[in-house]
Amino acid sequence: MSEQPTPSPAPAPAAGASSPDAGESLLPGSPLPVGIASALKRDGAGLVAAIVQQFDTNEVLMLGWMDDEALNRTMTTGRVTFYSRSRQEYWRKGDTSGHVQWVKSVALDCDGDALLVRVDQVGAACHTGTRTCFDGRAFDVVAGPAN
Repeated sequence: MSEQPTPSPAPAPAAGASSPDAGESLLPGSPLPVGIASALKRDGAGLVAAIVQQFDTNEVLMLGWMDDEALNRTMTTGRVTFYSRSRQEYWRKGDTSGHVQWVKSVALDCDGDALLVRVDQVGAACHTGTRTCFDGRAFDVVAGPAN
């Protein structure tokens, strides 16, 4: 576990909240620039899903959750930080396992409710020790035709 502070995630903005001035954050205490903070559509706990992908192979490695602080730490430190819903604390990937995620880019989807964090993964991404959290966990499906 990381030695980072463990504040609660930022609450989602209230419906109909007025837009801040250009130099202000959207939420009180939000460390994010207004353009990013205002584009995020957080869930009821103030979190956004973060899909983590290997930058050079396009492997989908895992899914985690971020609030404004976790996203800010990810964007400004070069290492991925998540907010643990179960432990209610921040955690930085690799602090205990050594399986570090080095940030290459961060993008927001068209709806504003999911992040794509492209990384250079060192070692396993999954806490089970597999390269991705999806290794060996595929369902049998009927595949659709190619176009």
